[in-house]
Amino acid sequence: MDWDEYIKWGEEVVHWGSNYRKNIRNFPVRSQNNPGDTYNLIPSSPPEKPEPIQNIFDDFNNLIMPGITHWQHPRFFAYFPSNAAPASVLAEMLANTIGSQCMLWQTSPAATELEEKIIDWLRVSMGLPDVFKGIIQDTASSATLTAVLTMREKSLNWTGNKTGLSGRSRLRIYASEEVHSSIDRAIWFSGIGEENLVRIPVYGELRSMDPGKLKNAIDQDKKNGFLPAGIIAATGGTSSGSCDNISLIGDIASKEKLYLHVDAAWAGSAMICSEFRKLWAGIEKADSIVFNPHKWLGAQFDCSVQFLKDPVIQKNTLSISPEYLKTKGIEGITNLSDYTIQLGRRFRSLKLWFLMRAEGMSGLRKVIRNHVKWTEKLYAKIKDLENIEITTTPILSLFTFRFVKSGISDNDNLNERILREINDEGKIYLTPTKVNNNYVIRFTAGTFEMDEKDLHVAYDCIKEKSERI
Repeated sequence: MDWDEYIKWGEEVVHWGSNYRKNIRNFPVRSQNNPGDTYNLIPSSPPEKPEPIQNIFDDFNNLIMPGITHWQHPRFFAYFPSNAAPASVLAEMLANTIGSQCMLWQTSPAATELEEKIIDWLRVSMGLPDVFKGIIQDTASSATLTAVLTMREKSLNWTGNKTGLSGRSRLRIYASEEVHSSIDRAIWFSGIGEENLVRIPVYGELRSMDPGKLKNAIDQDKKNGFLPAGIIAATGGTSSGSCDNISLIGDIASKEKLYLHVDAAWAGSAMICSEFRKLWAGIEKADSIVFNPHKWLGAQFDCSVQFLKDPVIQKNTLSISPEYLKTKGIEGITNLSDYTIQLGRRFRSLKLWFLMRAEGMSGLRKVIRNHVKWTEKLYAKIKDLENIEITTTPILSLFTFRFVKSGISDNDNLNERILREINDEGKIYLTPTKVNNNYVIRFTAGTFEMDEKDLHVAYDCIKEKSERI
């Protein structure tokens, strides 16, 4: 393909994309493929000679699309949303066409400086104090890993990278039982070890980390000769939306001189609405915060923002400057790769810039408020259905429930079977979790294309199953 042919097919792809998104309700939400369906349709070796783009595009439609689960579908109520608003998609096309590698200021000054400005815009929009700076990561998993590495190095006075962990006191990281699995991976990859992730029990309707038990665990670890290194709190946990009391936990972190990281990967987007900020009251006490604009805010995946109260601490953990990466003769610049694990950096700020300008913050707030309002309406109707038990009440646009039937001893198996039936039908898509060791079903609203009528479809589907038990 040359750049003249690119024009023709670029237009074709743009038209295809617009039609796809406008007619996405015509697809089953989750792919109906069986394992191997796509793999077995693709030749076992690559072509020796160039193929016409028309043939490739036809195969895309015929071979690939049937195996796609439609994350932008307005009745995608599974996991968390991974939105891609039109302006963000357009910006991603531009960023991909430019093909910049934005690791240093000098490798694309506009990319670095736009990213710094976008962080400022988000900080203001979310009501965070001026002291917070930040960077754009790929996903929350990377941001959490950098936070854990920073906890490790800070607690070891920045000697761990050089001499390793052998022969030292065991480092300890504290988090609630509700934290995302990315925290486990961060503990693995940092070398701290799974046994040193101390899980604190939760309490109350928000399923918050128990501050008293957190303090007791820290005290006991110090008596045992362990070295407390940091705390990871959650605002909007993945399983059921749990929200830790950041204010109380922040006080403990400050007293114990521990680094506090807050995982708000999903719920952070809602903080552009001032009425929801009570869920992370005390957030100014955090050292690091992560949220994913590629979830609820509408940015094309991948795009995760990490706010840093003192960026120097993370830079001291991650920065390395061989001669070929030094920028000489220029003062007052920031090389953002000093704050990330990856040296290479994509031009992610462009899609946020396009998105925030095209939708306006008022437009983005309206989307989030609608999702919360519609979810509360659905919850109010579902809780009155026969054979339904609410297991957690709504936190923002997330709640959990399960089907129950007197005389049935294995409700876990019942819910697993019904959930499989729902997803196989393709009208809506839901996913499970565990609450109090029971298998339950999560509902979360968040796709940009959804409307209140899509919640009616979800209600009808759940009602039909509850009546048929």
